[in-house]
Amino acid sequence: MEFIVQKIGMSRTVSVPATPVTLLKVLDTKVCEVNEGVAFVSYSNGKKFNKAIEGQQKKYNLSKEFNRFATMTVANGEAGDLDVSPLASAAVLKTTFKTKGRGFSGAVKRWNFAGGRASHGHRMGKRVGSIGNCEWPGRVMPGKKMPGQYGNTNVSVKNNVVSFDAETGILVVKGSVSGPNGALGRVKVAK
Repeated sequence: MEFIVQKIGMSRTVSVPATPVTLLKVLDTKVCEVNEGVAFVSYSNGKKFNKAIEGQQKKYNLSKEFNRFATMTVANGEAGDLDVSPLASAAVLKTTFKTKGRGFSGAVKRWNFAGGRASHGHRMGKRVGSIGNCEWPGRVMPGKKMPGQYGNTNVSVKNNVVSFDAETGILVVKGSVSGPNGALGRVKVAK
């Protein structure tokens, strides 16, 4: 079973020793149609609205705020509100979020390179330095650690469930998950 969640932030438990936890809010999700366990669902995110979204809302008789659509595996057998009961008995979840995007980054930030000497007369700073090789193979090998796009990738982590409140939809998982506060992601019941 999969659920669309929003990251609220991190906290810790009151117990001694304290455990770092991440708070996730399970979004209100409407199941539009189910086909062999895979469902077409709708949820609310932002104010995006166009003719395609309006057509889907009319087709599935949805209110104005449900403006995003996705496919995922659900426990529901028919259309309606998403069944969140599997989260109450879940022990381990697989959380998938997009990491914070850091744009085009240098090798020191992206790969934790040491950089050049800072002594008198050296101007290397945070540059990469030599990347090639002499006679053989005489080229830069594929996968060479160099500057480039850093972040903005999907990362999945397994987290133990600490608690789940069905009324508020707050899910508390042990440890951290990727992405900034307010980011949307998915959780899947692993155990």
